[in-house]
Amino acid sequence: MAATRRSSRLNSATKPESKRENSEETWDRCAACKPDMVRPASSKAKTVWAECEKCGTWFHWDCVGEGGDINLVDKWYCKSCLAAHPELQITLLPPTRKSSRKRARLDYANIEAGVPPDQSDPNRWMSIIQGKAIHPDSFKRVKGEELTKEWVEKDEYSMTEPVVIESPDGLGMTMPGPEFGISDVVDLVGADVPVEVIDVATQSTSPGWTLGSWAEYYTTPEPNRDKIRNVISLEVSGTPLAEKISPPRLVREIDWVEHVWPAGKKGKGQYPKVQLYCLMSVARCWTDWHVDFAGSSVYYHILKGSKVFYFVRPTPANLNAYEKWSGSENQGTTWFGDLVDKVVKVELTAGNTMIIPTGWIHCVYTPEDSLVFGGNFLHSYNIATQLRIRDIEINTRVPKKFRFPFFTKICWYAADKYVRDLKAKEDISPRILEGLASLVTFLVSEARVIERGGKDKEKEARDQVPGDRVREPGALARELRWRVRNARGLDSDGEGSGSPVAVPPTNGVGAGAKRKRTEEPAPTPTPAPAPKSEEEKPESPVVFKNFIPRKWTEVRRDSAVTTCFVDPSSIHEEEAMDKLVQEGTAGAAELQTKVDTIVKTRRYKDKDQDGKTVVERQTITRTLDIYTWDENGTKDMDVPMESTNDTSAAPAA
Repeated sequence: MAATRRSSRLNSATKPESKRENSEETWDRCAACKPDMVRPASSKAKTVWAECEKCGTWFHWDCVGEGGDINLVDKWYCKSCLAAHPELQITLLPPTRKSSRKRARLDYANIEAGVPPDQSDPNRWMSIIQGKAIHPDSFKRVKGEELTKEWVEKDEYSMTEPVVIESPDGLGMTMPGPEFGISDVVDLVGADVPVEVIDVATQSTSPGWTLGSWAEYYTTPEPNRDKIRNVISLEVSGTPLAEKISPPRLVREIDWVEHVWPAGKKGKGQYPKVQLYCLMSVARCWTDWHVDFAGSSVYYHILKGSKVFYFVRPTPANLNAYEKWSGSENQGTTWFGDLVDKVVKVELTAGNTMIIPTGWIHCVYTPEDSLVFGGNFLHSYNIATQLRIRDIEINTRVPKKFRFPFFTKICWYAADKYVRDLKAKEDISPRILEGLASLVTFLVSEARVIERGGKDKEKEARDQVPGDRVREPGALARELRWRVRNARGLDSDGEGSGSPVAVPPTNGVGAGAKRKRTEEPAPTPTPAPAPKSEEEKPESPVVFKNFIPRKWTEVRRDSAVTTCFVDPSSIHEEEAMDKLVQEGTAGAAELQTKVDTIVKTRRYKDKDQDGKTVVERQTITRTLDIYTWDENGTKDMDVPMESTNDTSAAPAA
């Protein structure tokens, strides 16, 4: 390149003063500018000039370059000089000699923005991996028809490791055909729809992109792309594209959004819209180590291209390491795999589907341009880990924008569903019951915040309660805890962390066993030492800590005792009673009947019914029959009835 050409290629409006003195141009005007052209002052620093090698006149390159790249030009002449001197010819620089040695392609835009050079190379992660201990996976490869809810229920290890399904046959899943491409995505979703585009070099979001501009970038040949970019968060529910996609059958059968979130509450912006994602990645994309929000599980189908996953098992130690790494300033330069026990590699190609279970830590490399469809889902088979990941997100201050939407609300909906199921004596597996115990702990803590967390915290927590289903969050959380403990064969009324005491379960034939309606009832356990009689035991309902019921305005108790002689042969009660009484002894028996009646009344304004006045009356009657035979025989005669009445009124405790 000639020295004069080098000096003529300037990246600002500044030019040698000797040239400016004999030129008519200012920074915003050149000899080729159109009369009506106006340049904003903000573009001064970005204006590129070119000098004619013959006459020395300076021109705006965008006025004379005809869209060409000035960096490829060796000698350039203006149109006037070319017309006056036909022997002149614009020449280009010779192609750069390519070395056989691989070089890192630096992102100069990021370097100019202040990003350190060692963090501006989008290929740095693949360079870091070289020499690291990466293990081949041993995850199951299964057929689509094997992936069923029955498999999840029966196999205690199901949904605890990633599963690869090499062919979509039998999955009960709907996907576009192999001819489907980016242009089809644009047509079905809309060219003007905003998309979040990730700059792979910095792992940060680039603003201002639409699906149309992304498609232009994606279809640009790889050597001409200015940066390596990625789209992994385009959710397409509610668009025509969504009609061409449905998750695998298993996902639909266990997804909380499908089974606990009310169908009538799935309007725009009213539910967790995370089920249908379209992921579009160009070659050499990298998504750094992460866990999907709230530990949600993932289904992942590769329509075109290929992906390489690196997995770390979510053990307590590995999750602790991930939490520390996520909150570290060295996150961008530290290979997370050095902090854990083992990294496993999985390679997927077009047509493969993978289910990623709760909490698995992973990063992803894209060897070639790829088009993927997938989605996230919460379920009942690993609730504890879902809640653990939520805690990590809070501790590492993950912005709410990147967390599972409506997470607390969907937990309340799940609690409401399982309280109803437990009341109805539905079959609930021990694995789900164990998860519900973790859900209870979380929701009771939320209820405490509502009850005594302070004004701001109380409002935030209460806003997450779905009022259409949950009127009293504290009562629901504690009722679920009580029912789950009973179903698991445990008994503990306190809210502390003490060990509960085992008792016969009420949701099955044995602790940890599913109840079948056709099964014979389990044998009655050997009783403990004789308990107190009904008269000796105080009558007290189950009390939940911090649960304050409405007080009764008035409580009236009436007691009456009657005594008479009866012939046992005239007694026609239930079979067991008949046998016991009639085999007691010959002759008449003295029958003493005790009747206790409690009538409770109260009046209140019901805020759930627009302040309407409500009056409630509760009547409880208990009857005790006592048959007595005289050892010497009893007279066959009526005994005058004795009656005592004891009426009292007192406010409810």
